[in-house]
Amino acid sequence: MTIQEKLSLIQQEFKAKKSRYNSFGKYNFRSAEDILEALKPINEKYKVYFTIEERVSEIAGLPIIHSVATMHDGDLSISATAIVGVDLNQKGMQVPQQFGSASSYGKKYSLGNLLLIDDTADADATNSGAAKNKPKLLKGSENWGKALSYINSGGDMSAILNKYTVSIEDKSELKSYEVKARSKKS
Repeated sequence: MTIQEKLSLIQQEFKAKKSRYNSFGKYNFRSAEDILEALKPINEKYKVYFTIEERVSEIAGLPIIHSVATMHDGDLSISATAIVGVDLNQKGMQVPQQFGSASSYGKKYSLGNLLLIDDTADADATNSGAAKNKPKLLKGSENWGKALSYINSGGDMSAILNKYTVSIEDKSELKSYEVKARSKKS
């Protein structure tokens, strides 16, 4: 069996549990560690192994982590990359934690790219239809203020969109607030 055939089979059968919980967005998600743990039986079954290599570069003063996940089969290999910026202004974290967080994120997404894991549906997939019944996030409400605080503290707008139904106009306003919050940190 070729390495491409093995990867195709792995991509079709691969499943990794979602052992982590996002309390703001109220959804489960998988970590890089979850993916690596789920790969161990795959290594044995297909006689392959996986590695992740990282290197750091800089773009416009921002540290960037290049994470490369590789599946090896003898002398042959197939790789996928993820590129992640390190937020050095993230509140509540020391520099090693900021790099560690970006590293974990890069590993997860390079593995996801290699294994064709679609994380964009994680939140909705774990809510068993609840996405249709999400509460509306209304401008001026207490939840609106909490959402702005969350964004201002470095939170990701996607968690808000997973938790609430938001009008197009309000999405636009939240996005502009997110951009302003990030530019203040730069």
